[in-house]
Amino acid sequence: MAVSLAPGLSRKLKKVLESRTDSPDLLASLNTLSTFYADNSLQSRRNLRSTIEKRSLSINLEFLLASEAAQQSLDRVEEEVNALAECCDKIAKALSSCNATTGDIISTTERLKQEIEVTTQRQEIVSCFLRDYQLSNEEINALREEDLNENFFKALSHVQEIHSNCKILLRTHHQRAGLELMDMMAVYQEGAYERLCRWVQAECRRLGDSDNPEVSELLKTAVRCLKERPVLFKYCTEEVANMRHNALFRRFISALTRGGPGGMPRPIEVHAHDPLRYVGDMLGWLHQALASERELVLALLDPDAVTDTGPTARRFSKNADGDGPKAESDITFVLDRIFEGVCRPFKVRVEQVLQSQPSLIVSYKLSNTLEFYSYTVSDLLGKETALCNTLWLLKDAAQQTFFDILKTRGDKLLRYPPLVAVDLSPPPAVVEGVSVLLEIIETYNSMMVPASAKKPDFDPVIAALLDPIVQMCEQAAEAHKAKGSIHSSRRSRMSSDASQINRESTSVDAILTSSNSGSSVKNAETPSKIFLINCLSAIQQPLLGHHVAAKYISNLGSMIETHLSVLVEKEVDAILRRCGLSSKMFYIQKSISKDNIDVVEPLAEVDGMSPPVISECLRAFFALVSGTEGSLPEFEQMQVPRLRSEACTRVARELAEAYETVYRAILDPKNHYPDPKSVVRHPPDHIRTILGI
Repeated sequence: MAVSLAPGLSRKLKKVLESRTDSPDLLASLNTLSTFYADNSLQSRRNLRSTIEKRSLSINLEFLLASEAAQQSLDRVEEEVNALAECCDKIAKALSSCNATTGDIISTTERLKQEIEVTTQRQEIVSCFLRDYQLSNEEINALREEDLNENFFKALSHVQEIHSNCKILLRTHHQRAGLELMDMMAVYQEGAYERLCRWVQAECRRLGDSDNPEVSELLKTAVRCLKERPVLFKYCTEEVANMRHNALFRRFISALTRGGPGGMPRPIEVHAHDPLRYVGDMLGWLHQALASERELVLALLDPDAVTDTGPTARRFSKNADGDGPKAESDITFVLDRIFEGVCRPFKVRVEQVLQSQPSLIVSYKLSNTLEFYSYTVSDLLGKETALCNTLWLLKDAAQQTFFDILKTRGDKLLRYPPLVAVDLSPPPAVVEGVSVLLEIIETYNSMMVPASAKKPDFDPVIAALLDPIVQMCEQAAEAHKAKGSIHSSRRSRMSSDASQINRESTSVDAILTSSNSGSSVKNAETPSKIFLINCLSAIQQPLLGHHVAAKYISNLGSMIETHLSVLVEKEVDAILRRCGLSSKMFYIQKSISKDNIDVVEPLAEVDGMSPPVISECLRAFFALVSGTEGSLPEFEQMQVPRLRSEACTRVARELAEAYETVYRAILDPKNHYPDPKSVVRHPPDHIRTILGI
């Protein structure tokens, strides 16, 4: 029968049954229990709870007894802490009372500190304002009363800074103050600039009292400062120009008439008899004076281009980079004005030299010297200046004088051409003209030319000197030719009867005799051509190797070649005419020409081209080329061996070519010569060998 248990008991029982007996806590509890639970009886088990509680009570009692000393110590600590808290309360009360009494002092101190900071800021603002917008008494005295010195320029620079600052002030709401300050500074500034201008003008007047004045640093600074006022600066530049103008004029006249101190160097006009030295000394003096005056003006009007003299100079030269062209224009204006006074006396003296009819070489050297100094002065002074224009005018005048002398010389040669010498040598005027030209070329090669210029063209000089000589030689040759033609025509009339008698004869002597009348033109023209070749060669040969005459040498060569070709052509024609072949060459060349293939009539049937006539003509030709001495021209009167040899060779070559043409025409079957070998007995190679080609 099952026994029912109460729910609580069953839970306890279940808990007891489920508990583990081997757990460390249970074992420790049982060990502790065994120390005071000795009697395991029913009564003891029933009193177990009370026993445990008593045991717990006794333990607590023991703990209280053991911790009593510690509790007493804690009580003492608590008492001390309470005493400290009371002291802190007393101190807090004392501090509260102090704060109440010193609060007013602290707030007053803070307020005064803030007022001091505001006052300090205001003081700094006022100081900055006075520095940037007001002048000190010392600066005002420097601008108005003291002598000009460094303090004046510092004060004037400060005025300019204040004026610039006022422009910034106008952009704020303090426009009225800015305007008033600007008006005040403008008064100071204008007064200072007027005073500065008067001082600079006085200093510039002193510069005209000495020949080599020194520009002080103070004056350079003053001029720099005046550049801010273009009108005042212009007054000063005009003052400098006028003073130096008068001084330079006096120095130039003194150098011309009195010379240097103690007579050394000697007066320039002592050498007036020597045109080159006279003009050269004047030009040298002007060039030296220009260099010194330019250095003076540059140091005075544009000192920043030379040197930088300190912070004050830099303040007044801050716009120097942008004023370069303007500064150069001012310098050119002053130098032009300074040298304007010496232009007239210099020009008058040079014109007197040119009017004194200097020699050809002297006038050419004068022209070169004036041209060199014209370029040099243009580089230093400028092209559009009085001195430069004067130099160019005088250079043109000297050049015109030179060409006038050449023209007069040429006109005289053409007016009275010389007679041709018997040996056909060039007249003395040719040799003299070439000698003069060589001296002029030497002068031209040694002339100085500035880096900015180039040497003038020399061709007009050569043409002006040699063209009249060439024309003179041509006129002389024409006169000689006309004279020879008259004599030749007389001889021709004397032999006309014999020519008429032998006209139909076919013998060699008859042909040679009948052709003598045809050589009259040759006798008249050949000497004139040889004379011209000799004259042109006498001009050309000395000029070889001179680069400046290369073009004219080439022209002379072309002229010589033309005359030589005409001479050879006339000689060949004369020889062929003496042989009777000249009139027959037309038909021969026509028969072998490719343009005349339609010609039907053969040469053998043409009148005057029969085999006996041609045979006699060729026999006469062979007799001339291989016969007596003097049959062929030797051109012995031609003075240049090369040209003489070339003329003989060309005559021989053209004769050989003419013979070969005749030879080919006769051997051509279409010309119907029955026995060509009997007509032409010598091949062209034999003729070339005889002629030495």
